Amino acid sequence: MLEANDVSSLIYDWNEVDKRHPRTKKVRFVDETIRDGLQSPSVRDPSIEQKMELVRLMDRLGIHVVNLGLPGAGRRAQEDVEALLRMIVDEKLSILPNCAARTMEADIRPIIDISQRVGVAIEVTAFIGSSPIRAFAENWDVERLVGHTKAAIELITDNGLPASFVTEDTTRSHPKTLDTLFRTAIEAGATRLVLCDTCGHAVPHGLRNLLNFTKGLLRGMGMEEEVKLDWHGHNDRGHALTLATLALEWGVDRAHGCALGIGERVGNTSMDHLLLNFYLLGRLDPAEHDLSCLVEYVEKVSEYTGVPIHPSYPLVGRDAFRTATGVHAAAIIKAEARGEHELADRVYSAVPARVFGRRQTIEIGHYSGRSNVIYWLRERGIEPRDALVDRVLKYAKNQDRTLDDEQIMAVVEAAT
Repeated sequence: MLEANDVSSLIYDWNEVDKRHPRTKKVRFVDETIRDGLQSPSVRDPSIEQKMELVRLMDRLGIHVVNLGLPGAGRRAQEDVEALLRMIVDEKLSILPNCAARTMEADIRPIIDISQRVGVAIEVTAFIGSSPIRAFAENWDVERLVGHTKAAIELITDNGLPASFVTEDTTRSHPKTLDTLFRTAIEAGATRLVLCDTCGHAVPHGLRNLLNFTKGLLRGMGMEEEVKLDWHGHNDRGHALTLATLALEWGVDRAHGCALGIGERVGNTSMDHLLLNFYLLGRLDPAEHDLSCLVEYVEKVSEYTGVPIHPSYPLVGRDAFRTATGVHAAAIIKAEARGEHELADRVYSAVPARVFGRRQTIEIGHYSGRSNVIYWLRERGIEPRDALVDRVLKYAKNQDRTLDDEQIMAVVEAAT
């Protein structure tokens, strides 16, 4: 019988051919689900108990940092952040906390107060719009941006908290502005720059250009080791997952994401897809990342926010491991008949369903063959007599969609 490694030997992996500059350090993730994810106009704000459950799942998944919210939004946000922070401390979770804030004392001060009350440092991610289109709309000038940046970062660091500087819309910002703001933030004490594709504008070569520019600036300042880089992307052009993956491969320290890719407009990078892909790339240590709860994490976010999971959503969607196509089903069925479950899992899927508690499912529809019907009947303890198989298949060929169990059983019962 084939083992998992033997199955891998049956796949010629073009992803590994002539792979350049392989990253050696561990990839790290920041979960924005209960902050940026909840800025989607279509979500329901989960209860504090539900948010606690999500943070526990993030911790099990080995996600390194969770954004607990935007305390500057008001008392409810402040209360939730404090309750979540206390839970992290009381339950001795490994996940680290951060909070978002505009570069304004009114946003930063509540984070400082919560940190001091609980006795735990909170990373402050202070953001300011940096693109010329935003500056024009807001009637801002660079001097104003510099003043807000300096005052905000100094307020954070003077109170002993780690400061991350976030330039909103980085991917549409002028290099002269970024140079000025990055230098200001670093000189004021920021130890992390968060590069944002706030409007989902970037494509891969744009990301590479931005990273080369930023790394060059840090190198010129002699701060390559002291100042880390994050990538925060949105999905307006559909590039979010690709860009986050490339950012991590090209030297960014952390990538941000949200479960189910929720967030403003069309959403953020999907955190579950990031975890899935880096697992498949062999880049996640199983001792640090328990992906057995990855499906649960997505399903709970869907349940708690009211955002439905699309049937074709990778890994978690209803159709992710479901086929009614005769040719595809036949290959899976043949592998299972030989007892080669690992082979059955991979012959028509890039994702091993069994690893995540899912399984390949054979359905019956107008593209199906006899093997689909025979398999379906045997799975339910029904003898696949030729006449019955023919009857079910004939019925399926005359329908415009995949049959549900009730439809098939009605045909079976009518034939008995």
